[in-house]
Amino acid sequence: MKKVSKLVLMTGLLSVLSVMPLAAQIADGVDFTTSFPFYAGNAKMPAGSYKITQSDVNESILQIQSNDGLHSALVEFIPTQSAQPHSHSDVTFHKYGDTEYLNRVWVEGQEYGMKVDPTKAKTKAAANAEHSLSAGLR
Repeated sequence: MKKVSKLVLMTGLLSVLSVMPLAAQIADGVDFTTSFPFYAGNAKMPAGSYKITQSDVNESILQIQSNDGLHSALVEFIPTQSAQPHSHSDVTFHKYGDTEYLNRVWVEGQEYGMKVDPTKAKTKAAANAEHSLSAGLR
């Protein structure tokens, strides 16, 4: 009986996890413009206008392409969720030193978003950005 219960629980959990990536979708693409260069995955993208699309809604991969078609990158993402649907589409970046990294994409009307998988360079930059001060006890 324990084995059957465990199997049912694992099947249910697997079903829930397999649906989450489907919830994080970009139907018509998200357009944005930056005044700064940024990294999308390992690709350095110059300042300019871009469109983010999903080539296949069943995969966790985003395509970022410049409007002039000269620059593009594919990045993996992790579905993420907010408490409320977003009132507008939003593209966020993390800045470490003078370098910007694509971080998240939120789509208008959806509670689900996409967090770009951090690259080794971003992880290293984030670690180097942390700092602490020595403090004494009173």
